[in-house]
Amino acid sequence: MTWDWEKLQQQRKIRGEGSPEGPPRFDDVFEKFRSARGRFPGGMWLVLALILLVFVGSSCFFTVAVDEVGVVQRFGRYVRTTAPGLNFKLPAGIEKVTKVRIRHVFKEEFGFRTIEAGVRTRYATGSIYQSESLMLTGDLNVAVVPWIVQYRINDPYKYLFKVRDPTGTLRDLAEATMRLIVGDRSIDEVISKREEIADDAKNLLQIELDEAETGIRVNTIEMKRTTVPAPVEPSWNEVNQATQERERIIQQAREAYNKVVPAAKGEAEKTIRAAEGYALDRINRAKGDAARFLALYEEYSKAKDITRRRLYLEAIQEIYPKLGNKYIVDAGQKNLLPLLNLGRSQGGKP
Repeated sequence: MTWDWEKLQQQRKIRGEGSPEGPPRFDDVFEKFRSARGRFPGGMWLVLALILLVFVGSSCFFTVAVDEVGVVQRFGRYVRTTAPGLNFKLPAGIEKVTKVRIRHVFKEEFGFRTIEAGVRTRYATGSIYQSESLMLTGDLNVAVVPWIVQYRINDPYKYLFKVRDPTGTLRDLAEATMRLIVGDRSIDEVISKREEIADDAKNLLQIELDEAETGIRVNTIEMKRTTVPAPVEPSWNEVNQATQERERIIQQAREAYNKVVPAAKGEAEKTIRAAEGYALDRINRAKGDAARFLALYEEYSKAKDITRRRLYLEAIQEIYPKLGNKYIVDAGQKNLLPLLNLGRSQGGKP
C-alpha cells in the first residue's frame, strides 16, 4: 500500500503541527454540530426532545422480580403496590417505585456474625458482639446466649412507612424479648431448654412487632449453644462434673433401692399373708373347739351321770392302749394279786 505523504501532512496540520493523533477537540465537535443544524429541521431542539423522550419512556416502565413487590409513591405519598412483572408508572419526579422482597427470608444474628457461610461456616465472635448475648438469668447467673432471628416482610406498606428503621427496631425488640425470657429462668433451664425458650421468644417478639407496626413476620428463632462467660467456664465445668457425679450416685442408689425394697416388700407381704392364714386357722379351730365343748355341755346337762361315764370311758379308751404293761393293785389287799396280762388279751389269745 502506497502512502499519500501530502494528504498525511494536511491532516497533521489540522490537528497541529508535529502533534500525534488524538481525540477531536471541542471546537471541531461544535462546528460539526452547527453544520448538522442545516441538514436536520429543528436542529438542537429535536435532539433534546429525542433525549427527553427516551428518558421519560425509560422511567415509566419498570420490572418487579418474582419474589418482590413494587411500592409506588406519587410526590412522596403512597399510591399502590404492584405485582411481579412489567409495570407502568408516571415519569420520574412524579412517581417513585421502591422494590421490597417479600418472599426472601432475612436473618439477624445476635452475639456473633457470619464471616463465611459454607460446609464449615466461619463466625466472628468477640467483645463487640458479646454484649448482645450476655444475659442475667433468674437465679442471678450470667449466661452467653447467641441466637438467630429469621423473618419475612409480610406488609411492605408498614415496613416502609410506619417505622423509620425496621431492622434496628427488630434488633432492639428481639434483644429485649430474649432478655425478658431468659430472666425468668435458671441457668440450667437456659442451657437445657433452648427449644422452649426459642418458642416463647418467637411468640412474644411477634406480638411486639405487630404492636410496633413493623410489617415483619418472624419465621423462626434459632438458639445457638448457650454457655457461660470464659472467666467462669472452668468453675462451671467443675460444677457440672460434680452434678453429673451426684446424678450417677443417685441413680446407683435408686438401682439398689429398686432391687432391695421390692424384695423386702414381697417378703413382708408373704409374712403378713402367712400370719393372717395362721390367725384364721387358729380362730376357726377355737370356734370349732368351743362349739364342740358347748355341744358336750348341752348333752352333759341333760344326763350328767351318763355323759360323765361316757366321757370317762372314751378317755380311757383313748389313753389306755398307750400305757404299755398294766398292774392292778387292790388297796384292800396286803399281798399282790396274780398278774393279769391284759396286753396279750387284747389280741384275743390267752
